[in-house]
Amino acid sequence: MTHWYYIDAHRHRQGPLDGEALHTLLQTGQVDGAALAWREGMAGWTPLRDVASQLAPAPASPPSDAEPAVASVDETGWALEPMAAADTQPAPAEADWTPATYGASDAADAATTSPYAPPTAPVQARAPVVHGGEVVMAGFWKRVAAYCLDSVIVTVATMIVGGLIGGVIGGLMAVSGMGNELSLVLIQLVANLLSLAITVGYYAWFHASHSMATPGKMAVGIKVVRTDGARISLARGIGRYFATILSGLILGIGFLMAAFTARKQALHDMVCDTLVVDRWAFTDRPELQRHELGTVTIVVLAIFGVLFSLAIVLGIAVGIAALS
Repeated sequence: MTHWYYIDAHRHRQGPLDGEALHTLLQTGQVDGAALAWREGMAGWTPLRDVASQLAPAPASPPSDAEPAVASVDETGWALEPMAAADTQPAPAEADWTPATYGASDAADAATTSPYAPPTAPVQARAPVVHGGEVVMAGFWKRVAAYCLDSVIVTVATMIVGGLIGGVIGGLMAVSGMGNELSLVLIQLVANLLSLAITVGYYAWFHASHSMATPGKMAVGIKVVRTDGARISLARGIGRYFATILSGLILGIGFLMAAFTARKQALHDMVCDTLVVDRWAFTDRPELQRHELGTVTIVVLAIFGVLFSLAIVLGIAVGIAALS
């Protein structure tokens, strides 16, 4: 028996079902024709309406004593040969279902359907959220390592863009003959606003993207999700960034909460209903999750630990020199 699976309106995978049962759901309107379906042997997930003919029971074969097909004749007098049955193609090898294949279309089949069919390409759709497996929470030190990497990226970006904007504004102010004090104030104001916009956009956009992680989190192997495993929206990503300010205002205690809470949530996670988890959490491959820190995390923490220690030593030395 062929087993079918489909994605329901809540983006949950349902199945296995036999073809007749799924056909009944489609006919009664319980499943939309645009819902994606898959069975063993298919290269990717395909809209249900495109494979509806494969779901219904095969029509009964004609009786053995049926009259043989007779060639028909059109108005020009030419005999039309009866169409030969299409050659049965062997089923493709069983394809492993992964989030990457979810939403992919079989472009080869579409191309062979008609010589006039437009070119098509597989489309990467949002991976479904898979529940029931183990969920490994990102620990405090993994989050620290990711934050260190992201801070470097954001700092370099804001310095470059801020320097360019500041140079342009300073040049325009000098040409117009406006005072130096006003020029400095305007440059500082624009630089601060631009720095805030870049930082908010960086964290919000990456957390709301398909990867659900900033480059720093990607390197460490963690991601930000809703508490049900779903991807967060851009608006929630913006709100989460401003919630981190709240975590910092209380002497950083909001960040330290990630080391002690049950689900490793910082204060801003609790405010925004988010979790920071392993990149393979809420997928169909939960066994790939890692409990240990990982090489990248250890290397990043070591490098930034050394730099932080040198900064403290240098600060002490400068303070002593100033007092002497």
